Amino acid sequence: MPRDPLIGIVGKPSSGKSTTLNSLTDADAKVGAFPFTTIEPNRATGYLQVDCACSRFGKESLCKPNYGWCKNGRRFVPIMLLDVAGLVPGASQGLGLGNQFLDDLRQSDALIHVVDVSGTTDSNGKATRGYDPLQDIEWLQDEIRLWIEGNLHKRWGSIVRKHTATKASIVDTIQLQFGGYGAGRKLIDEALRNIKDLPPLEKWDNEWITRVVRSFMQVKFPTVLALNKIDHPDADKNVSKIMLRYPETKTVLTSAITEVLLRKLAKQKFIQYEEGTEFVDTYEDLGDDCGLKPLDEKLAQRIETIRDLVLYRFGSTGVVQVLQAAVGVLDLIPVYTVRNITTFTGNSGTNVFRDCVLLKRGTPVGSVARYIMGEVTIAVIEGVGGKRISEDDLIDSGKNDILSFKIVAQSN
Repeated sequence: MPRDPLIGIVGKPSSGKSTTLNSLTDADAKVGAFPFTTIEPNRATGYLQVDCACSRFGKESLCKPNYGWCKNGRRFVPIMLLDVAGLVPGASQGLGLGNQFLDDLRQSDALIHVVDVSGTTDSNGKATRGYDPLQDIEWLQDEIRLWIEGNLHKRWGSIVRKHTATKASIVDTIQLQFGGYGAGRKLIDEALRNIKDLPPLEKWDNEWITRVVRSFMQVKFPTVLALNKIDHPDADKNVSKIMLRYPETKTVLTSAITEVLLRKLAKQKFIQYEEGTEFVDTYEDLGDDCGLKPLDEKLAQRIETIRDLVLYRFGSTGVVQVLQAAVGVLDLIPVYTVRNITTFTGNSGTNVFRDCVLLKRGTPVGSVARYIMGEVTIAVIEGVGGKRISEDDLIDSGKNDILSFKIVAQSN
């Protein structure tokens, strides 16, 4: 049974990691309930923006989620975020909060690496000029790799002997070693299949072990680069350099501090701000009946600077998009479960699409049922229009993503 997805946010000190986390977890006051029974100190609830199923059927006015909220067909779905601690060079040797960092990391399904592309902070987060942020990306990956490799090398001799004696498959042997990182057999198999001409395990030297660990990292810790502080004049050259070096890695340009400021000003009724877009309106834009406060000259100039340097230039602050990108690398889609497949309502009332979960595209419908309801016997699964759906059918965006389950009554 799958667990709730968990996205780790990593970054050196002063990169904007905490600001990014704050902007992603800045819940609207109307959110009063959380689907997660326990939130540990370094975990927080973020909100993923998706197009809600209610907009497909013109039921936006009736949509009232049990968790998160929906605004004009735009749904804010709760997702767990992990503030990964202690990221400094040498973490694999226990420097900084290295042991805590690596222990936190193993729980994550994907990573958002917040990188200071201004080059104004060194590897330890101290103020400088002209620092190359490429180094931050490289040493983060190296620290994770060295940590995993170190754990393997400590017992490699006994691993090979047992593998040979038991004639186990490579997948089974490696899964036994990587199980502590939350890796299942399917994930290990994928990592090994991605390596060309992989020799028998007993013939692996240090170079082959490194290749295996790198491939494992790619599938276990898919990473989105949040290239932060894009409004700094030195950012452009660093952004280009990073994207050329890592063309296969998903990158999003962000200004987390701008996002935090805009949300604060919106709460204080100085602006109307549509998160994830370039649209910011003021009293001067909308007039007397808009309900906004007039801006003084200093604040008006600051808004214009934000528009010019961030919003108009990049289309948004990027913060909304970076969470969407992290969910995208995990290939998660929203799935809506309803009691009444005709009206899309729950147990009672007229509100629609009360429940929504994020699950991996291609998950069998039967697995969705067990994830939602536990180990019960399913009598009937229905989709839109009352269509009967098999437990073996797969979920996808717009296909088998609205489901109603009827279970077999348990006899005493």
